Amino acid sequence: MSKIRIFGLGGLNDVGKNMYIVEVDKDIFVFDAGLKYADDKMLGVDYILPNFDYLKDNIKRIQGIFITHGHLLQMGALCDIIKELPELKVYGTSFTLDILRDELESENIKNANLIELKPHKKVNFKNNAIFPISLTHSVPDAVGYVLYTPDGAIFYTGNFCIDSSMRGSFSTDIGKLAYVGKQGVLCLLSESMYADKQGFTSPQHKVSKAFREVLGRNEGRILFNIYESQIYRIQELLNEIENSNRKVIIMGKSLENTLLRCIEKGYIKFDKSKLTSIHHVNDKNVVVIISDDREKPFTNIKRIIRGTDKFIKINEDDTVVFASQVYDGMEKSATAVYDALAQMQCNLVILPTKKYLSMHASSEDLMLMLDLMQPKYYMPVIGEFRHQIANKEVALRYGMDEENILVKLNGQVAVFNNGKYQPGNETIKVDDILIDGKTIGDIGEAVLKDREALSDNGIVVVTATLDKETKTVLAGPEILTRGFIYVKDNIDVIKEAERISLEVINENIKDNRVDFNKIKTGIRDKVGKYLYQETECKPMVLLVIQEV
Repeated sequence: MSKIRIFGLGGLNDVGKNMYIVEVDKDIFVFDAGLKYADDKMLGVDYILPNFDYLKDNIKRIQGIFITHGHLLQMGALCDIIKELPELKVYGTSFTLDILRDELESENIKNANLIELKPHKKVNFKNNAIFPISLTHSVPDAVGYVLYTPDGAIFYTGNFCIDSSMRGSFSTDIGKLAYVGKQGVLCLLSESMYADKQGFTSPQHKVSKAFREVLGRNEGRILFNIYESQIYRIQELLNEIENSNRKVIIMGKSLENTLLRCIEKGYIKFDKSKLTSIHHVNDKNVVVIISDDREKPFTNIKRIIRGTDKFIKINEDDTVVFASQVYDGMEKSATAVYDALAQMQCNLVILPTKKYLSMHASSEDLMLMLDLMQPKYYMPVIGEFRHQIANKEVALRYGMDEENILVKLNGQVAVFNNGKYQPGNETIKVDDILIDGKTIGDIGEAVLKDREALSDNGIVVVTATLDKETKTVLAGPEILTRGFIYVKDNIDVIKEAERISLEVINENIKDNRVDFNKIKTGIRDKVGKYLYQETECKPMVLLVIQEV
């Protein structure tokens, strides 16, 4: 009999940052290690990671990180983690590790401890064991993980949907799921992203018909903006292109490497003779597939819109198709991109996300997983809190007792003793790591607030020069502004602010002594209040005083 603790370092009340910890006595198993895309309000932030101090503090007890599939929301934190914890073992299937190796190579990280898993082949860890089961998602080789413990199995689904028409490396092994369920499942951790959607996700995730209509109705060049990670959707597009007389151009080395590897390994079936070089990018009868950079959706299409891409320019005869969903928080950026393209007079096609779903489990998919697993306890994961609550409602409709459905936030620990849940208030410290550039943790909430203030109201710099001996004002105060007001139209405001600043400086020079702290505080307070009174804006006020 064991003591088991389950909690999320990220992924609960989140879209992304998926990282779930299962402790069985002294052994720690980590499931997924994802990033989160920064939204439009997080100025300058490239992406967000879950704080992994818990892994650093318990490195000797970690048996491994087990990645469900090759999406950055599940594995995007690994490069940053491996830099600091190179000894960690990372487990994944063949395609998942191929994608990870590309990421590691791009970051110049060598000698990572990667271990390939085969679906349905058990790996033993002392008193516990890991058993990967094939599940259907938009990338090949996606798996869920069964953790066998002395008190029963714990199953983490990752992302999935149920579609019996998807075969090979995209298939779900229903038989294995049912077999695990019959053995006894202590706790099922199941995704929540589409829990509020009725019915099965399939066949609403299939977009072949929409692609066929776009290819058939438009004679000119067609640009498809699609996430590199949506391999099945790219396969649907390539299937329709093969039935036309069009050639394909792949924009970007990363996307090209991924697709060529998928073709060579049989994940994607496509006649490579229909691929053509970038030199034909201006031909009318071509399809250009564009993907996005790791951190920022729309990066590449924005470069094309700005006219700074060295290969391609948007023409009025072009058709631009957005074939992937917009991540939460990126709606403003998406709207700006759509509007910019509309102004360029090209034909814009946006696949409606309500009609064409991503491959996440809707309510009936979740219900079927519950029926196959027959868990004693159920823990909704992967999604915002509203999604988790919707997932709880699914479990209640299925017939689970409410006290056996565990809805948690990041850091809240579910404790099981001898196979029974023990209610409590145990928590683990959790936090976000904001990545700006190449450095981990180089900014925080204070920096973001400063950036937001600067973007909203600008900056005012007050400069003055004092005599080092007499402490009298030799020059200034002079006011410089950036992003605040147009100086030539507001001379009177600037002059009055300079007068207030001089008054504050003189008030705090006494007996040949300067109280710089009071000057700084006074100018920020009085000048800030005056500027707000005149403009209803609150610029950041900085003071620079030098003595000569």
